[in-house]
This record gives sequence, C-alpha cells and structure tokens, in this order.
Amino acid sequence: MRKSGVIIGLFATFFFTQKSEAQTATELEQIGYLLSDALLYSEQYIIPATDAAVYQASTSWVNSPKKKSKWEVTLGLHTNVFFVPKSDRKFSIQNSDFQFFEIEGATSATVPTALGNGNQVYLVGDLGGEQIRLKTPKGIDQETVVYPYLSGAIELPYGFEFLARYSTKTKLKKGDYQVYGFGLKHNFSQYFPKIEAKNIYFSASAIYSKEDVSFDFLDINTAYGNLGINQLNGLVDTYHFQLSASKEFKKFELITNFIINRSSFQYIVSGETGSIEEVIPIQQVINDLLTQISKDKTNVLGEVSGRYQISKFYVQSSIAFGKFVNGNIGVQYQF
Repeated sequence: MRKSGVIIGLFATFFFTQKSEAQTATELEQIGYLLSDALLYSEQYIIPATDAAVYQASTSWVNSPKKKSKWEVTLGLHTNVFFVPKSDRKFSIQNSDFQFFEIEGATSATVPTALGNGNQVYLVGDLGGEQIRLKTPKGIDQETVVYPYLSGAIELPYGFEFLARYSTKTKLKKGDYQVYGFGLKHNFSQYFPKIEAKNIYFSASAIYSKEDVSFDFLDINTAYGNLGINQLNGLVDTYHFQLSASKEFKKFELITNFIINRSSFQYIVSGETGSIEEVIPIQQVINDLLTQISKDKTNVLGEVSGRYQISKFYVQSSIAFGKFVNGNIGVQYQF
C-alpha cells in the first residue's frame, strides 16, 4: 500500500502546527511522493539482508549436546561464512512503481538488493522546479559474507550450560554487520544411562540473539537540505529453540541440530540531518512509517556439525541449510 497520502497528511498537520509558509501545498505533495518512493525501495532493498542475518546468527551455538563437568569453561574463536543466493541479489523496478522518481533514460531496470552487486542507475524527479537526481544504493558485492566472532560456554549444575557469543562490528562493502546473544542448554541424555553408554547424547537449547545490519542508502540533497536518509539499519531480535543429538567416535563427534526461530524486525533510517529538519521532521516521519514493513518471521533450519578433539583443543565445522546455506568453522579450548 502506498504511503504518500499518510506522509502528506503528517506534513500538513506539522506545518499547520508550526504555522510555516515555507512550502506550498504542491511541494508538500512532492515530498510526500518522494518519501513514499523511498519506502517502497527500502523494503525491497534491505529485507533480503535482514533475512540472511537471521541465518548467520542461528547456527553453531551448541558445540556439543554432551554434558560436561560442572563449571567447565569453553572459549572459542569462529569464522562464519554465509553464501549469498543469486535470487536475493537483485530486484526489478519500473517507472510505474514510483510517484516522484523516474528511471533516467529507461522505463525499467534491475537493481541490487543490499546483498547484490555494485550496479547503479539514476533516479530523477522534480521538487519545486529543482531536479533531484540520485544514484540507487549499491549492494555489498560479495558472494560470501565472512565474519569472526567469539563464543563462550560454562557448564552449570544439573546438566545446564550457559552459552554466549559476540562479534565486533564487521565492515562490509557499503555496510556493517554485528551479532551477539546468549542462551541456555540442557542435556537430556543424562537421564538415560544406557543411551549415554553408547556415546549418544542429546539436548535442548533456548537462545536469544540480536543482529544489527546497516547499509548506505539514499543520499538525497534538496534546496531545503539533505533528507538524512543516507543510512538504513535493520535491527533483528531472534528467539531460537534447538534440539541437538550427537554420536561420539573416540575423538570425533558427529552432531545434528534442528533449529526453529522467531524473529522480529525493526527498520530505521539515519544519517546526518540537514537544514530541512528545521522545517520537516523527515527522519521521524519515515521511521514511523517504516514500522509498517516490520514483520515477524519464523525459520526452520537443519545443521550438521563435526567436532574433533586435540588434547584440550577442539576443531569444529558445521553447515546449516534451509532457505539459505551457512557455514562455520571454529577452534575451541576447554578449560
């Protein structure tokens, strides 16, 4: 649903309240159409990236379902590798999609999502007799997204284990990515000694993670100042439930995981505000409207992992699959 009527109504109310005569009704309408187009574009541009962020944060949480000794600590350094699918790297636009902009020199074009390449086209429009001309935002232009993170776990009484992970802000081309979270695992095979005697283990885990992904967006300059929407952030809160089972073969452990999660998405624009904010609260208005594209989503993933012991060190790799494919390799030290 187009948002321009809502935007124009908000602007009109604001101007009436402020008793401003800086803009005509026509200019208000044009700005409303401009921001409506920006909302339409932002939805198709960033959602593939936030969907991918959930997968990146969902895997390799449980290094083993096996119960460890009480208060035993495990620290790990991991590298996560997300494989960007071709289907989520681009989308199509055409002039009929827009109310303010037109594609310069064309009626339609294929442009990158935040996960796409660096191709750009120009969009043009007219605001109060002044031409607004801007480049569409680039994607990260990477077939794989690689980021490191730290993991930690401490064995608690009664077969519980506290889990945590943290990554610093990882610089991507035209963006940044960060994830952190914590969870609780409980070993259930301890209640079945005959099963554990065969070196078979299983557990259940509940985990929360926070993902923050940001990208350069639309740098729009007007006679009234920069619109301050040159950065777009996706903030994701994810709750995971995971069932794990493993079979130990001497120093090697084969692990399978079933993961289901529920994610809540929030989108905001940011950037250095221009003088236009003295007259129109652009960022506030568009951020209020961005709540309308925020939807909760459920994902189901499978994961296979292998862990090999070398003294107190463990080398572990995993592959997770579902809508996307995500790989992980890590080195852990068990105190």
